[in-house]
Amino acid sequence: MAWSNLFACKNEDTRHAWGYTFQWTPNHLTKEQMHPLKYSYDVLGEDALNALDRISPPDSRELPRNQSRRPTKEVPDAPPPSGRDLYALLRDHASEDPKLEALWNEVNNVPAWVDWQQIARGQDVFYRYGAVALTALAYQSLLGGMGAARVVEVLSRTGGFSANVARHRMFETTQHILQVTKSLEAIKPGGEGHASSIRVRLLHAAVRRRIMKLASERPEYYSVQENGIPINDLDSIATIGTFSATLIWLGFPRQGIWLKDQEIIDYIALWRLVAHYVGSPSSFFENPEQARHIMESILIAEINPSETSKALANNIILSLQGQAPSYASRDFLNANTRWLNGNELSDALGIGKPSFYYTALVAGQCIFFMALCYTYRSIPYLDKRKIKALRRIFWAVIVENKTHGLGKETDFEFKHIPNFHTNTAMGELKDTGLKESGIEQRNLRTLVIASTAVAAFSWIGMRIGYLIFRSLL
Repeated sequence: MAWSNLFACKNEDTRHAWGYTFQWTPNHLTKEQMHPLKYSYDVLGEDALNALDRISPPDSRELPRNQSRRPTKEVPDAPPPSGRDLYALLRDHASEDPKLEALWNEVNNVPAWVDWQQIARGQDVFYRYGAVALTALAYQSLLGGMGAARVVEVLSRTGGFSANVARHRMFETTQHILQVTKSLEAIKPGGEGHASSIRVRLLHAAVRRRIMKLASERPEYYSVQENGIPINDLDSIATIGTFSATLIWLGFPRQGIWLKDQEIIDYIALWRLVAHYVGSPSSFFENPEQARHIMESILIAEINPSETSKALANNIILSLQGQAPSYASRDFLNANTRWLNGNELSDALGIGKPSFYYTALVAGQCIFFMALCYTYRSIPYLDKRKIKALRRIFWAVIVENKTHGLGKETDFEFKHIPNFHTNTAMGELKDTGLKESGIEQRNLRTLVIASTAVAAFSWIGMRIGYLIFRSLL
């Protein structure tokens, strides 16, 4: 269920995009104005990766085939290459090459606008609304983001979102988010959030370089003219936006959560710093207004689902169906997706249509989140305790858990290596045998309790009104 702003003034500047309504301003960017961003990218990151390869040669499959250290045959099911810690290599050899030194200086130079106390407050925002944030990230930012047809052309060529590995790939992305929000020291230069951001930056450079080389050998493999440079500046801006602006103005409100103005300012500042680390243009996140404008501009210009979009979106649902920690059914996952993205986008992504029962369960979930978040937010002691607890719980469940989580921290190695054989298809539907999960039962209880409370208060109000009316006769 996507909600437009019902109270907005409708005029010639009103725009509607996938269930979201806003006012177009001169500060928004048209598709034509954003077009050059599809052909610019993090050149320094790629130059540094080339320098690192000379110092510590990678597995032969990561290199263009005419640069391999030994003859190889590309095999789709071959085991992943032995990993290199690109951050450690950069740190240890920064003084040995001008490009490495330039990148190292850039990512360790703290911008003048950084206020560390503000960054810390921005980190707390994520955990203050932890379950709401994770729900929005999974069903809207990531799954709904598959509607960006250009971007999924790159994702499908890595194989990282096939049905059997999509969940693991999502957890790796979540690990990065947890690392940059883990503590103030973690996001400062030398911290684990800082290091993981640089690893992600160099991983993106490796994927870009690989796809561009394959496209040069076989132009039909990937169209730069149609899709732009892989992982370009516009894609990077959009990614930062899905972790920040999309949550603030789409994911949270659609679950009944509205942030305070200061929370919005602080949270955008956090992701502006992450943008600086990962090599994304950060000027679009100087303040909340700019962040919202670029989010809305991208929503209109870039969301245009393709058949590949459908495949990857449904693979995400397949990978989550009946899995820990929620053990959610497919119908409940579809209901969450439709609630957060709206029917128009969900139809375009080929998302199944659940019954009213499962939609009601999502409504119960929103009521549960609202009661929890607003109660804890209003009591400072409870707020601090919740933030501290969720930092520990999220890390334990998503990263440390060996059965249902990653099992250990990932170093963002180049595991899903594009080749001519890889193009992600939609996985097959499966029946897990799961009838109703614990989370669905919780949402049902919340809905019943809330409905009963509303009915009771309505009856009491009507009764009081009746008695007052009688006393006036």
